[in-house]
Amino acid sequence: MIQQLDRYRTPPDWHPGAPLLVQLLWFSLGAPLLAARWLPGFTWRVLLLRLFGARIGSDCRVKPGLRVKFPWRLVVGQACWLAEDAWLDNLAPITIGDRVCISQGAYLCTGNHDFRSPGFDLRLGPITVGSEAWIAARAVLAPGTRIGPGAVVALGAVVSGAVPAGAIVRGNPALVVGQR
Repeated sequence: MIQQLDRYRTPPDWHPGAPLLVQLLWFSLGAPLLAARWLPGFTWRVLLLRLFGARIGSDCRVKPGLRVKFPWRLVVGQACWLAEDAWLDNLAPITIGDRVCISQGAYLCTGNHDFRSPGFDLRLGPITVGSEAWIAARAVLAPGTRIGPGAVVALGAVVSGAVPAGAIVRGNPALVVGQR
């Protein structure tokens, strides 16, 4: 057998990072409210994320449809845009600099599985997005990715590793195609 998913266990040193009651409140109330498309406005969404432990700077815009796994593992700088349908799947920390745009449907994935392990062991890696970067629509950032300041990750690009400051990357796997 290549995959023995019944052998999967959460790593013994990993914890969701918040007490069970906070997790229950987030998943039953906070996350559905954050993602709600029928409730207009972004200021209250920022306050909701802060209430659950996210550190978010001033002048940020959080759009309906945003998904955040664990707000207590999220740091967002000043004047950022977090767009519709973006998914911050932060089993490990996500840190976003100032004046960053995370566009529609972008997926920031901090946890994945080791496909070489029969037990599908969990592999985690924080994601860092430097100030003034743009993560375009439907882009994917893999665990451990570091986006340099001012970089652009183009539409639908898949990034794993580091993107230099000011670089423009596109494709799967993402390759540098220019400078900003």
